[in-house]
Order: sequence, then C-alpha cells, then structure tokens
Amino acid sequence: MEQVIDQAYSYWPILLSGAKALAVLVLGWMAAGWVANTVRARVNATPHIDDTLGNFAASMIRWVLLAIVAVAVLGIFGIEATSLVAMLGAATLAIGLALQGTLSDIAAGFMLILFRPYKLGQFVDIGGTAGTVKDVNLFITELVTPDNVQIIVPNGQAWGSIITNFSAHDTRRVDLTFGIDYGDDIEKAKSIISRLASADERVKQDPAPWVRVTNLGDSSVDITTRLWCEAADYWELKFAMTQGVKEAFDAEGISIPYPHSVEIQKAG
Repeated sequence: MEQVIDQAYSYWPILLSGAKALAVLVLGWMAAGWVANTVRARVNATPHIDDTLGNFAASMIRWVLLAIVAVAVLGIFGIEATSLVAMLGAATLAIGLALQGTLSDIAAGFMLILFRPYKLGQFVDIGGTAGTVKDVNLFITELVTPDNVQIIVPNGQAWGSIITNFSAHDTRRVDLTFGIDYGDDIEKAKSIISRLASADERVKQDPAPWVRVTNLGDSSVDITTRLWCEAADYWELKFAMTQGVKEAFDAEGISIPYPHSVEIQKAG
C-alpha cells in the first residue's frame, strides 16, 4: 500500500503540471477568441475602415495570442523560452521547407490587405473561381457561390491569380445582342429597344443607351445594345430587357430567326 502511495506521489507533479497546462490552454484559447472577436467588432464598427481589415486583424491577433499560450504551456513542463528559441533556431530550415506554402499564404494575406483587390461582400472571380467574399484571414480567402457553396482559396493562390472584381465600381455596363430577320425593319427594331431602355428607371442616361447594328450574321442582322446601370441592378436589368425585347418584337412583327441555310439549285 505504501508503495502505491509513493508511486502516486511520484506522479503527482506530472499530473499537476498537466492540469495547469490544460487550464492555461483552455483559458488561453478562449481568451484569444474573445480578444479577436472584440478587435473585429471594434474595427468593423469604425465607419472609415471596411470589414476586410477587421477580419484580418482579428485573425492575426488570435494566432499571435495562441503562440504565446503555446509558449506558456511549454514553460509549465519546464521548457524555457530560451531553450525553445534555440530549438526553433536550429530547426528553422526544416520548418521553412515544410511550411513554405503556409508562409507564402501569410505573406500573400498581407499583400491582399495592403492592396485591397477585393473586400468582404464583393463578388469576384479568382483564377476562374467566382463567388462573394465572405472572409479574408491570415491563410485563406473564403468565397460563397450564388448557390451557397463554400469555396476556400489559399491566399498564395489568390494573390498569384488573375482577380476579376465585379463589385469594384458602382456602375456596370449591360451588353445585349438581338438578332432580327434580314427582311425586318432595322430602324423599327432599334426604336423598340431604345424605347424599352428609356422606360426602365434602372438604365442610366449618362452614358446614354447605345443601340447599333454590329454584325451581319449567317441568319440574322445582329443589333447590340449597351446600357449602364448600378452594379446591384445588373442581372435584373439584363433579364428584364431580354424578356421585354422578345415580347415587344413579337407584338410588333419583328422576328428573331432560327439559324437556317438556303439551298440554291442551278439548272443544268
């Protein structure tokens, strides 16, 4: 019995250290999350600072605090900070090679925040992947597609790709092309399109709507329309004009031809 008690006493310091380390780890994790959320809320509440910077700052602070917690946990087990620094210094090359992708993502994250090619809530295309920016942190950019699918893009890939930002400007141009039959009245068709464009309040008059014949196709005369609108109205205006022109053409006898071929026979 005494031997069992002696063994229990011998394990007591280890158990005590483990309990302390677990408490520090849990409390440190919670504190890092609380501080990060507080920073995010304070920064995002500032009118002249956009939410992208708040999310990035919160992510950076959280990881720094977690690193401090990790050092404190190691200290509980008797591993001094100086020893830890020496160990990390000796393993710098190996860690750098193993984490070169992660370090590249961190560096790219700082570049994304510095140059701001996109912000939270904007609709972008990053290297062929399109979606609304939901989060930008130290390591990744999170996109959400229109059908609510989450896409995670490493910052290194995002910074190294071609970025198309559809929400960067307040206005956008809607380009539409309508084909009419060769026997139809071109000026009448252009007048119908112009009338519909003028009647829609979403269409800006400066620049003025642009309606021109742009191509003589195999089966149709193509009329291109260019309309300027608020970026938020782009899709609804595009859909409304497409339907409106089709219905107006039908009502006024303008035909939209199907692709067809003409066979010419010559007498022998």
